[in-house]
This record gives sequence, structure tokens and C-alpha cells, in this order.
Amino acid sequence: MPEYKAFRVELKDKIAHVQINRPDKLNAMNADFWTEIIDVFRWADETDEVRVVVLSGAGKHFSAGIDLAMLGQLASQMGPDPARNADLMRRRISELQASFNAVDNCRKPVLAAVHGYCLGGGIDLITACDMRYATADAQLSIREVDMGLAADVGTLQRLPRIIGDGLARELAYTARTISGEEARQIGLVNRTYADYDALISGVFEIAAEIASKSPVAVRGTKRMLSYMRDHSIADGLEYVATWNSTMLQSADVRVAMAAFMSKQKPDFAD
Repeated sequence: MPEYKAFRVELKDKIAHVQINRPDKLNAMNADFWTEIIDVFRWADETDEVRVVVLSGAGKHFSAGIDLAMLGQLASQMGPDPARNADLMRRRISELQASFNAVDNCRKPVLAAVHGYCLGGGIDLITACDMRYATADAQLSIREVDMGLAADVGTLQRLPRIIGDGLARELAYTARTISGEEARQIGLVNRTYADYDALISGVFEIAAEIASKSPVAVRGTKRMLSYMRDHSIADGLEYVATWNSTMLQSADVRVAMAAFMSKQKPDFAD
């Protein structure tokens, strides 16, 4: 496995465990984080053996969000010309957006396991994942408004599609902290667990179930669901018809049918 400064990455039983690994800094997202996450998820996307990704944080917290030292470095690059400053800032924001787009665009399902703090950029990150799970006492907050800015790395675009417009506005306008249990109640996370160990065990159990399925079918399902965020039902039906005109010819269909008929567990190729 590649070595990273901001992440620890392990692959076992078709599941890639991607762990933010800056526990002494509350897993704050520094410059290494933003560049390395693109490489990590490119690897996960391109490695056939990876069928599912579990994303978690080392130590006591998932992530306290963007490292403020990185923002200070950006401020130090500003010059006297507002137009040039604006161009620089826009390019930097686009680069940060690309980091979480890499998570969203990964062909494999990504499951976020949240404990402790999940603040600011942490919310941006988990909204780019397929599913989210948390400890009941996790603390989640969209913190950007308290810093005098609008969240700009994906929360305001993705969160309303997950929990609805009204609740997303309330959390974004107030910056109030919600618990993992409240996050479950509003649909931000799928399930809650009593503690970190139960969280990791539970999420890996779900990941293992997904990993046992046809990778062709799972990737196709993710592609269809992602497509539907920006298209009509008619467009989606047309797209899946075209997609499955090829994918229904996969050997996985025959393997799945044979296993079902013989009441055996199917074994799919990567």
C-alpha cells in the first residue's frame, strides 16, 4: 500500500479502510489531506480488488474540519490586487472541491463511520459518501457561518438532497451542533452505535455484505443513483436501459442465478 502523511489505508477482504490519521490534530484537514485524498480514492476506484470503502478517523474524533493553519497560508499569498486575489481564491476553492468530488465520484460505495467531532469540512466530506453511520454521542456541525463564510466544499450542494432543504438551511444558518442520534433522526446518518468499537464493527459488517455482491451490479447501482440526482425519472429509465443492455450480459448474472437456484453463496470475480 502507498504511504500517506494524512491517511492510513488498509485493504482486507475486498474492503478498503481509509482512515484520516492526524489524531493529535483532531484529524484537521491540512494541505497533505487535500492532495492525498484524491490519490487515495483514485486508487480505490481503479483497484478491482476494492469493492467497498470504509472512511473513518483515527483517535477520538472523525475530523474537526479544515486546518486553520492552511487558511492562514492562503491569506499570506494575497497581494494588493483584488482581481488577482479573487482569481487565486477561486482556484484554491475549486481544488478543495475536487478533493471531495473524488470521494463522490468513486465507483465503489463509500461508508463514513463518524465518531467524536465531525465539524465544518467533516460535514462536506461525509455528504460526499454513499452512506453515513455514527456513534450516538458524535458531534456534528456546519461551522462555516461562525467563521464568517458560506460552506464552499459541498455541504450546501449535497446536504439538502440528504436531509431536505429546510433542515439543511437550519443547520447551515445556525451552526448548531447535533448529536449522532439527532443526525439519525433527520436522516443524515443511517444508524447509530453505542461506541466507537460497535460503530466500526457494525459498519464493516455492512461493508462485508456489500462486498459479497456482484461488483458489476453494485457499481451499476451506484451509477444509476448518482445519475438520478440531476435528471428526471424518464432520463433515468432511458439511461439504465442503455446501461443494462450491456451489463445484463455480465457473467455475474449467470453466477447469481446459479447460486440462487442451488441455494449457495455466489463467488464473483473482481
